[in-house]
Amino acid sequence: MKICNIKKLISGVFYGAVLLVTEICQRHPATIKGFRKILPLLLQKLRQMMSGYSPEHAVSGVTDPFLQVRILRLLRVLGQNDESVCDAMSDLLAQVSTCTETQTNAGNAVLYETVLTIVETKSASGLRVLAVNILGRFLLSNDKNIRFVALTSLQRLVQSDHAAVQRHRGTIVECLRQTDTSVNRKALDLCFALVNESNIRVMMKELQRFLQSCSPELKEQCTSGIFLCAEKFSPSKRWHIDTIMETLVTAGESVRDDAVSHLIQLISGSSELHSYIVQRLYKAVRRDIVQQPLVQVAAWCIGEYGDLLINGACEEEEAIQVTEDDVLDVLEGVLQSHISLPSTRAYTLTAIMKLSTRFNNTINRIRRVVSIYGCCHDVELQQRAVEYNALFKKYDHMRSAILEKMPLPENSTFAETEISIEEIKEKNESQPKSIPSRRLATCFVTDLLGLLEESTEITPITSGVSSIHQNVPNGGSLLDLLDETPNPGALPSHVAYNNNGLLVEFSFTRPPSSPALLVVNSCATNSSSSDISDFQLQAAVPKNVQIQLQAPSGSSLPASGGGSVTQSIRILNPQKVPLRMRLRLSFTHNGNPIQEICEVNNFPAQTWQ
Repeated sequence: MKICNIKKLISGVFYGAVLLVTEICQRHPATIKGFRKILPLLLQKLRQMMSGYSPEHAVSGVTDPFLQVRILRLLRVLGQNDESVCDAMSDLLAQVSTCTETQTNAGNAVLYETVLTIVETKSASGLRVLAVNILGRFLLSNDKNIRFVALTSLQRLVQSDHAAVQRHRGTIVECLRQTDTSVNRKALDLCFALVNESNIRVMMKELQRFLQSCSPELKEQCTSGIFLCAEKFSPSKRWHIDTIMETLVTAGESVRDDAVSHLIQLISGSSELHSYIVQRLYKAVRRDIVQQPLVQVAAWCIGEYGDLLINGACEEEEAIQVTEDDVLDVLEGVLQSHISLPSTRAYTLTAIMKLSTRFNNTINRIRRVVSIYGCCHDVELQQRAVEYNALFKKYDHMRSAILEKMPLPENSTFAETEISIEEIKEKNESQPKSIPSRRLATCFVTDLLGLLEESTEITPITSGVSSIHQNVPNGGSLLDLLDETPNPGALPSHVAYNNNGLLVEFSFTRPPSSPALLVVNSCATNSSSSDISDFQLQAAVPKNVQIQLQAPSGSSLPASGGGSVTQSIRILNPQKVPLRMRLRLSFTHNGNPIQEICEVNNFPAQTWQ
C-alpha cells in the first residue's frame, strides 16, 4: 500500500472518530465533560492543517476542509458554557479566521464554521468582532448564496453585537439593490434591526428608495417596518407624519389595513400641525387619487380641518387660495371616480357631511350631494346618506354637536400584540401594574385599561361619526343610538364594585328599536368621609363582544354620598355569550392615587341571553 493511501486512511479514521464524538455529545450532553480531555488533540490537529499543506487532502488550496469543518463543529459543542475551553481555542480560532483562503467555497465553508463556533460559545468580544467582519466580507461576494448566509448570520448577531454589525450598515444597504428577492428580504429585516435614533433619517431615505423599486411581495413588509421604526425613533412629529404620508404615496395599496387609522390618530394628536397637514394632503389628493389609503386619510383630514384649509393659515408651506367650492369639487371627484374603493367613498361622504358645520356658503350644495347617494347601489354608502339626510331634516339642531371635531386621542403605540382576556387576567395576577396592549386592524380603538386597547367598532373610522350602528340588526340606525331616552326594560341592577366606600352599580336598558344593543348605565357613589377626585372607569370585554364607552358625567365624587358620576356603556353581543367585563377604576383618595382592577362575570342572565 502506498504511503499516500495510508495517510488518507488515517485522515478518514480521524474524521470518523470526530463525527462519532460529535453525535454522542449532541445526543447525550452529559458526556461532553468527559470528552473535553481530547481538546488538546483536536487543537493540535487543526493547527497542523493550518500550518502545513497536504496535496492529498487539499480542496481548492485548502487542506482537508471537510475535517476542519468537523473539528470546528466538535469544538463548538465542547466549548458551550465553558469559558476555559473558549480561552484555550480562542487563539487558534483567530488564526483560522485570518489565514483561511476566502476566494473559494472550501475556504468560505471553513470560515463560516469558524464564525458559528465563535458566536455560539463564550468567546472574547474581540473574537466576536472578527466573526462579524468575516460575515461583512461575505456580503461582498458575488455569490448570492454566500450573501444570504451572511445576512442570516448577522441577523442572529445584531442583538448581542449591535455595534459591530452597525459598522457594515452600508454593505447591508447595498444588498437591498440586489436582484434576488430572498437576499432583499434578509437585508430588509437586518436594516430594520439596525435603525436607531442616530441613523433614522438616513435609513428611512434608503428604505423609501428601496420601496419604490422592490418586488410586490416585499412592499407590505417594507411599509410595516417603516411605520414601526418611525413610531419608535421619529425625531419629530412633523417628520413622522411626512414619512408615513410619503410611504403611503409610494406603497399604494401595499400597506397594512391599520395604516390609515394609525396615521389619522397620529394627525389628530398633532394640533400644531393641522394646517400644514390638511394643506399638504389637499394638494396631494387634488393631484392624484390613485393611492387609495392616502385619499382616505386626506378625506378624513379635510372633513375635520377644512376650515383651516379655507383660512390658509399655514406657516410651514406657501399658503394657497382655496374656496369652499374647490374643496367640494375635489371630494365629489373622489366620490364619482371609478377607481375609488367603497371604504374611500365612505370616508369622503362623511367628510362632506362634516364640512356642513365647517363651511358657511355651500350648505345647500352639501345637502344635494348627500341626498344623491340616498339611492346609491352601495348599501353602506346609501345608509350613511339616508342617516345624514335625516340629520339635516329631523335632527338639524343636533348636527353641529354630532359633527364636531374629534377629541384628541390618548397615547398609544403601533405595536401589535394579539392577546385574549384570559391572558390579560393571567398577566394582571402576576404583574398588576403592567397590562399588555393590543390593536385590532381596521378599527378605531379606544384606550381601555391603560395599555390594554379593546376594539369598540368593527369598521374603519370615518370623520368621527360612530359606526357601531352598522352592527345593530332589525334596522337599527345612528339615530336610534342618538336617542337620549331609550325605553327601560325590566332588567335587574347589579353591583359591579363595592370597596372602601366606593360603590359602582350597573343598571341595564335595551332601546326598543335595537333589542340587540344593551345599554349599561354605570352610577358611582362615594360613602366615605373624604372626597374622591380624578375618578375614571374603563372597561374591556372578550373579542366576540363589542363595547363603546360614552363620556362620563364628571370626575369628582363628594364624600358621604353627596353626588355621583354616571357613564353609559353600550354593548353588542350578537353571539349571546355569557357577558364578562374587566374594569379598571382609577381615582385619587386622601391625596393618594389608587388603581383597582376587577372582573365582573356574574351579570344577570337577561343581559346577554
